Amino acid sequence: MRVVPVPLGARSYSIEIGSNLLGTLGQHCSRLKFAKRCAIITDAEVGAHYSEIVRSSLESAGFEPLFITLQPGEKTKSLDSVGFCYDSLATNRLERKSFIVALGGGVIGDLGGFVAATFLRGIPFVQVPTSLLAQVDSSVGGKTGINLKAGKNLVGAFYQPKLVLCDLNTLRTLPPRELRAGLAEIVKYGIIYDAELFKFLEANADKLLASDPLALAHVIARSCEIKADVVGQDEMETGLRAILNFGHTIGHSIENTFGYGKYLHGEAISIGQIAAAWMSLKHKGLPERDLLRIKALFEKIGLPVSLPITPSKREKMFQAMQMDKKVSNGSVKFVLAREIGKVDYGIAVPEQDIHWAIDQVSSGRKRS
Repeated sequence: MRVVPVPLGARSYSIEIGSNLLGTLGQHCSRLKFAKRCAIITDAEVGAHYSEIVRSSLESAGFEPLFITLQPGEKTKSLDSVGFCYDSLATNRLERKSFIVALGGGVIGDLGGFVAATFLRGIPFVQVPTSLLAQVDSSVGGKTGINLKAGKNLVGAFYQPKLVLCDLNTLRTLPPRELRAGLAEIVKYGIIYDAELFKFLEANADKLLASDPLALAHVIARSCEIKADVVGQDEMETGLRAILNFGHTIGHSIENTFGYGKYLHGEAISIGQIAAAWMSLKHKGLPERDLLRIKALFEKIGLPVSLPITPSKREKMFQAMQMDKKVSNGSVKFVLAREIGKVDYGIAVPEQDIHWAIDQVSSGRKRS
């Protein structure tokens, strides 16, 4: 098992990465001295696989779990779902010393964390991410939230978990498409922070796609180390933490414009990272060989590097970008790469250059 600390003073916690960890959840919660009453927020697909082992582990440790099961998919990350969770918690009389377990992928982690942050003005919670994307990204760092029609993650809170438990066995039931989508965030860590990780991904993409446990453990641990380091320096995203958004401004606009679920988050941000790389070429001198390596790695993993963008879709993408959390004084700010492993943040890009970058990832358009 690997343990990655997240150093945040009184809010510090550990990310534990290994196999067969779900059965240890109860003893971890006992060690954290939680109250007996708890709620497990999950979705129907994840719950079908893992509810019983989680229930057994918690009950064996003396806890009394309530299961709240939601529908899978990005549409669940909504105010309606949050309200349903609040009503369930209140009806079953959970208290301030009760706790929540978010058992699932990024949608459940974001929503469960937000419910924990706001119910009774905040109760403890534990992240148990079951997708690769959630294990390397959304479960770490304390960002919680839900979507509005206007855009993704526009309502939320910074609220740190007490523990993150990453059981590698849960990745065995992950569909190949979801596994590839998770790798998109790991590629991002290589681009923004660690050129050696990027090289490892280039050399070991086939092993990762085959769910090789040693290769997966290595990239998950390294990704968590990078995110923990960044969050430890800038918990509330007042500066450095913005680098974690590489490719996300355009990626989120794709999700919003084409409909949540049409492209998975990892698929949308793979295209967003290609567009960001093109802007980096023009504005930060990213070497063309690095841009080609980035594109080739996404293609090797089997992630999309372009999509059909009609004029109406383009307009909707720009509207979504204007609602992005990274807009400042009406200007969309981007994270751009100087080379693989080094980036700058808070870069204002002229609208015509954003259009130009979108042209580069628009299938069927001639590149210029």
